[in-house]
Amino acid sequence: MTESAESQDDAGLSEVVERTKGIQPWRRVFHVANGTFVVLALTVLDLEVSTAVVILGVILTFGMVVDAVRLYDPKVNTLFFRAFSSLASPREAKKIASSTWYALSVFLVLLFFPTTYAIAGVLVLAWADPAASVVGQRWGKIPFLSGTIRGTATFAVVAFFALLIFVPWKASMVTALVAAIVEAAPIELDDNLIVPLTVAGMLLLIGG
Repeated sequence: MTESAESQDDAGLSEVVERTKGIQPWRRVFHVANGTFVVLALTVLDLEVSTAVVILGVILTFGMVVDAVRLYDPKVNTLFFRAFSSLASPREAKKIASSTWYALSVFLVLLFFPTTYAIAGVLVLAWADPAASVVGQRWGKIPFLSGTIRGTATFAVVAFFALLIFVPWKASMVTALVAAIVEAAPIELDDNLIVPLTVAGMLLLIGG
């Protein structure tokens, strides 16, 4: 590929990536729906954990292949952002998609943690993370770590009530606070990966 062709591809990618900036309401809805569906499938629909792990493994593999191809080829990446303009995020232009991290985190917690702790972590990710993001972007003014005080507080409150479904209030409070701090910390790893693992790990540690 010539230098001019590469420049055109980069320009085309930058243009479509620019359109994905902002609150991204449909991305938030999709985020909430995915995690909530996983939890309902495992609790209400009685989906076997082993079956869920297999399904997630397939989804994860597919996501990794798509990421590898689009990050290698700017044209494919541009098509990806055009097709998923309501769901993609600017940070994914040169990084693994958040959906891939999402699938990996759910896969790992279900594989290595007690089911109750795993689905608690998934629900916190599904509800608290997008709530904190919206509040932080729209009303967050005072910085806190890599986020804002209002965004982090929102995460902690939503996480607390989500956890109350599964564990006593003391375990919910401690875990919600720790998860909120971890989510706001300037860590390179994607929130979709670290939040469920943090929640499940804390609940296992304190015996929620």
